[in-house]
Amino acid sequence: MKKFISITCVLFALLMVFAIPVGAAQAYTTYTYSIDGKPLYSPDAYTAEKTITATSMGLENKGKTEIATLKDPNDMVTDAAGNVYIADTGNDRILCLDKYYHLRFEIKNFTNGEGVADYFSKPEGVFVTENRYEAGKLKYQGRIFVCDTQANRIVTFNLDGSFNSIIEAPESELFSENAIFWPVAMAVDAYERLYVVSSETNEGIIVMTDKGEFTSFIGAQQSALSVWDQIWRRFQTADQRATSANITSYPYNNISVNENGFIYASIYAPELMTQMESAITLKSKLGTYAPVKLLNPAGDEIMRRNGFWPPAGEIDYKNTGKGNVGEISRVEDVTCGPEGTWSIFDFERSKIFTYDYDGNLLFAFGDTGGQLGNITEKSIRAICYQDDVFLVLDANGSITVFKRTEYGDVLIRALYHQNERLYDKAIDDWKEILMRNSNYDAAYIGIGQSLSRSGKYEEALEYYKSAYDTENYSVAYKELRKEWMSRFFLLIPVVIIIVCVLLSKFLKHAAKINKAVSVSGKKRTFKDELYYVFHVMFHPMDGFWDLKHEKRGSVRAALVYLFITVFALFYRAVGSGYVMDPQGTGNANIVMQVLVVFVPVILFVIANWCLTTLFEGEGSFKDIFISVGYSVLPIAITTIPVTLFSNFVVSEELDILKLIIALGFIWAGMLIFFGTMVTHDYTMLKNLVITLFTIVGMAFIMFLGVLFTSLVMDMVSFVTNIVSEINYRL
Repeated sequence: MKKFISITCVLFALLMVFAIPVGAAQAYTTYTYSIDGKPLYSPDAYTAEKTITATSMGLENKGKTEIATLKDPNDMVTDAAGNVYIADTGNDRILCLDKYYHLRFEIKNFTNGEGVADYFSKPEGVFVTENRYEAGKLKYQGRIFVCDTQANRIVTFNLDGSFNSIIEAPESELFSENAIFWPVAMAVDAYERLYVVSSETNEGIIVMTDKGEFTSFIGAQQSALSVWDQIWRRFQTADQRATSANITSYPYNNISVNENGFIYASIYAPELMTQMESAITLKSKLGTYAPVKLLNPAGDEIMRRNGFWPPAGEIDYKNTGKGNVGEISRVEDVTCGPEGTWSIFDFERSKIFTYDYDGNLLFAFGDTGGQLGNITEKSIRAICYQDDVFLVLDANGSITVFKRTEYGDVLIRALYHQNERLYDKAIDDWKEILMRNSNYDAAYIGIGQSLSRSGKYEEALEYYKSAYDTENYSVAYKELRKEWMSRFFLLIPVVIIIVCVLLSKFLKHAAKINKAVSVSGKKRTFKDELYYVFHVMFHPMDGFWDLKHEKRGSVRAALVYLFITVFALFYRAVGSGYVMDPQGTGNANIVMQVLVVFVPVILFVIANWCLTTLFEGEGSFKDIFISVGYSVLPIAITTIPVTLFSNFVVSEELDILKLIIALGFIWAGMLIFFGTMVTHDYTMLKNLVITLFTIVGMAFIMFLGVLFTSLVMDMVSFVTNIVSEINYRL
């Protein structure tokens, strides 16, 4: 017996030592997005804690309610005390739960202001305001606002559930003739202005006083017109434009208000999917076709979109494995969280996306499925915050409770310290986040902002670089540049004057040499051939004529300028400033830069020579090559200084540099055009036609080259296989 007990103890000890811990797999992953649109996984900011059902709410208690289930709920909000209010649309009632999710009371039947028994008709929205006190006295009594949708009205109640008032459909000449007041969501700001979303009103969000008096429309969504419609409307009268089809705006679907009185409004319009997708792809910072807008009380769109991607939910939407694959997120609700954060949900994928006030994605989580934390596909109805808890209401009437994790607490604490200008503490918080998640770009940005606001601009630049944040980088660099310019205030204009004088003298010297060579009658040297490009650039008609007939240029000089252009593009690839190329995407392979320059030039020369030989062109292959070689120098002349200056500019000045580079390419293109025209003695119209066909010919030559390469590879593969087979047989 003792031996048996000993063996049992040993086995038990071994089991304890070598036991494999077992835990439930997380139902979803939490992630953000990189600058190239790929998900970066991060620690969970929220984890699912439990699911609240009708039973746990206490709806089976006959003393408080007669209906024990929820039916087609559509909205959910919380108040400062943590009470939860649900628009139980299918049951024509409003439920009020306490902070522990137990039923406090329901509002179903009530006696209206005329003493008549009344009831709801499919209420879809609910909003709650708080009591406000001044000097210890009640200034504003909080109310429960109910969007009584199919009754075309808003009904208000006191916070204890007793009836307060009815706000009927507003009246105004600004409403369209067939407009129907169909309130589905609303919000109230600190000034008691009512913002109402009506699903049958296309003019925008309805703004009313707390008495129900119509004030205005704000934030009307721009409609999508085709290019043809836009052109056609220019020829229409005012009456025709007013009655034209396809110019109707689209209604919003939900709304929320933050502590500053700004309005977050979400919209889903299938007709705008193409425009919304383009806005995401192009990383647009405009709100024209954004699925979520931030409006001030005047209706101006003021959302900051400083993240890698605009706040639009799923970015890698073409590769998501669940939901409506290939389509952008369908945003159906927006809610405001702590410290300026706000969240939306993707109806198709059952995912939650949370952003800060600057539009940076803080985290995304959620998925479809049956595990705790997952929501059945296409069933989320509403989301809201309850202090450090996040609530998700689904179509089945269940509330999934997500508890904020320690990681999430640190994140919110960092935002709090940053908002309160406690920058040293904010830096510590962001660094703690980076210890847990080194890929979290928002942390790098947060540290950079805290350092910048503390005056440590040079240190901030490195953190902004880590997050590819050119906007904040520019703000910090601008301050550093001011300090540098103040130290060298007198030196800067002196350098500019010296450069301008030297450039002027050089151009005069080149003009003097070119003039002397033209009348000397002596044999042209290589130096003379190189200098002549400066005459061609500024006097193309005379320059290209002499280039051909007076032999002022040569193939070797043309090659020199082509290689100078190669060097300029290579320098741009390796020497561009951070603001111009934050990701370092420039191709630093010199061979590739040679191909970038020489392949188009050779293709153009061959195609142009082939065509002009058939259409009375007077230029030889050599003449065409020389004219093109002399024409590309403006690309180098603009690219080199632009690349140099790109190391000293900020993002607001970047467009100027891009314009200069564009002008260099346009200048070179015009020189090539006039060079071929003079070389072949064509009229401008004929040369234009030949140039267009030359471009077509370049494409045809490329096609033949690819086809020939493919055939050669197939032949080599065929011969290789035969040789291998013979060797195998032998």
